[in-house]
Amino acid sequence: MQHIYLDYNASTPLAPEVIDAMMPLLHDFYGNPSALHWAGVPVKELLQNAREQVAGQIGCTPGEIIFTSGGSEANNLALKGFYFKNKNKGNHIITSKIEHPAVMNPCKFLERMGARVTYAGVDSFGRVSLEEIERAITKDTILISIMHSNNETGTLQPIYEIGKLAERYGIAFHTDASQSVGKVPVNVNELHVDMLTIACHKLYAPKGIGALYKKEGIQLEPLIHGAGHEFGLRAGTENTLLAVGLGKACEIAGNQVKNRALKELTDYFWRKLKEEFGELVQLNGHPEERLPNTLNVSFVNMIGQDLLSAIPMLAASTGSACHAGSIELSPVLKEMAVPEEVGMGAIRFSLGRNTNKDEIDQVLKWLKETIK
Repeated sequence: MQHIYLDYNASTPLAPEVIDAMMPLLHDFYGNPSALHWAGVPVKELLQNAREQVAGQIGCTPGEIIFTSGGSEANNLALKGFYFKNKNKGNHIITSKIEHPAVMNPCKFLERMGARVTYAGVDSFGRVSLEEIERAITKDTILISIMHSNNETGTLQPIYEIGKLAERYGIAFHTDASQSVGKVPVNVNELHVDMLTIACHKLYAPKGIGALYKKEGIQLEPLIHGAGHEFGLRAGTENTLLAVGLGKACEIAGNQVKNRALKELTDYFWRKLKEEFGELVQLNGHPEERLPNTLNVSFVNMIGQDLLSAIPMLAASTGSACHAGSIELSPVLKEMAVPEEVGMGAIRFSLGRNTNKDEIDQVLKWLKETIK
């Protein structure tokens, strides 16, 4: 029986073009990109080309891209780096209650370092309120950090509106776009953001590589001190192999964003679920303003993990965790005020470039057999 992978929000396979782009660096390009001799110069050129490819995907200049070890480090650099460099101007940060732990935990760390953090709530669709964010602003507010899209529900946040708000108050604005880049259009200038996080293994690029867009003029304190790599903001010899993979992934992502096939397949999946299960299945997240590949649904009065365990050939994620026989809703669903009898049956299906209709039909068949 076939394995079916519907967990693309957790991680993606490497795109064939990405593998092809990286292969030469496994054999021929082994020099240090900081070296000025024949072995280093070509590697530096490959690194610069990768930086240009990433910049091209989000509409910034290559000098505004900092390569990191992943989305978590990029978020930490944005939050901690900005706070430690600018805390003389104020100590207040605004974020949301549904952020990824890679934002939530740095904020909690900064609270121990003297920061004051306001955690804005969300509505039943998982969207933050612009009015609540504005009410939270004080003279000491120096940074706002709101995710571009939620990793569990796929709900898109009003980033443009928040960016304009932050701009009006003269506050720096960071967004974690780990789940968004390559799925929906992301342009830093149109969004009015000062910093933006890219997590590359969500983008058909390798694990262990990420990037932070930092608008020119934004000052950060490095987390890793050493030599002057990455414009003095991230010491350590660059991982050119993985950076080249990320660059190629960003280059080919533009065409994927324009392709509506993935959204149509996700909509087909949801339509069939409703036809088959009716009121037994409910959508978690915004019905329209969400990622085109993400479908977070609850099977009412059931346990999501039990359903997935009964279908071992299916890879998907559950929206709740089981601890010693009890069910604990995910913090995201809890903040959305999803009732326990609904939330405990949550499953996140996230489709990808390789997903096809036959696979969706097979998953529907498995679910029907398991539930009925």
